[in-house]
Formats: sequence, structure tokens, C-alpha cells
Amino acid sequence: MKKLLGKGMLALLVKSASITAIVAVASTISISAQAATMTEDLVQNYAAAMKASANSQNVNQVSRLVSDDALISLSRKGKSTSLDKDAYLKLLQNSWNDTSNYRYDISVDNVVITGVQAKANVTTNESWVKDGQKVSFVTTSRVTLTLSTGNAVLLRAVSQVAIN
Repeated sequence: MKKLLGKGMLALLVKSASITAIVAVASTISISAQAATMTEDLVQNYAAAMKASANSQNVNQVSRLVSDDALISLSRKGKSTSLDKDAYLKLLQNSWNDTSNYRYDISVDNVVITGVQAKANVTTNESWVKDGQKVSFVTTSRVTLTLSTGNAVLLRAVSQVAIN
């Protein structure tokens, strides 16, 4: 009886130790995930992914690069509007459907990283043909990118649009 009780206690201790070890590992993983920070590489990866997604006119890929909480403010000639993620994606999709020869380029500079966010100056150059006319947009923005599942996504943009 003593041997069984001893073996039972030992088994219980081993199980307890295993649970404690699992909890400790899970806590470490959780802390590591929370400690993730934005990097310059993630910002540049965001720009490259946005360029590829826009040029392939893939609204689903663009959607993955924009936070569900995104707010995009656009100004042109003294008039402003703000778009949430859904409105932005709808505008983009409608523009692609109404044009041809769409081209998109993006450059990023003046990146300031704080924890899980980065602020950056972003310039995009877009061009397309509509009704036989070539149209070019240059948009300068101050954006905030945030980490989401290990990648940078657009959270905020304050943009000035110029049509050439």
C-alpha cells in the first residue's frame, strides 16, 4: 500500500511538474509575442507587399495590409474625406474596374519606430487610363503602421492627393 501511495504521489508530482513546465513555456511564448516590436524591415516589407498587391489589383491582398480599424484621411484642393477600411477597399476596387493600365509605386522614408508601431512618410504614384486619357495621382502621406500577426499593416494615414 505504501509503495502504491508513493508511486501515486510520484506520478502526481511528475504530472504537476509537467503542467508547471507547460505553463512556464506558454507564459514565455506569450511574453515573447507581446514583446514583438516593429522594425524597419517590416515597414519595407509592407511597402513591397502593397506595391505587388496594388499592381496585381488584388483587393484581398490589399485588405490584409490594412487594419480593420484603419482610418484614411484624404485631402485635395481644400476638400477632405475620411475612409474606413471597407470604404477604402471599395474605392480601390471601383477605380480598378473603371480603368486600364493601372500602375502603382510606393516609397517610404523618415520612419520612426516606437514599440509595435511605426510612423513614416509615404509617397505613392498611381497612374491609369480612363476614357482614353492618362491620369496620374501623387499622394503624400504620414502613416502609422502597426503590428498584426507579425506583419506591418496600415492603421492611419493622413494624405494629400495631387492629380497630374
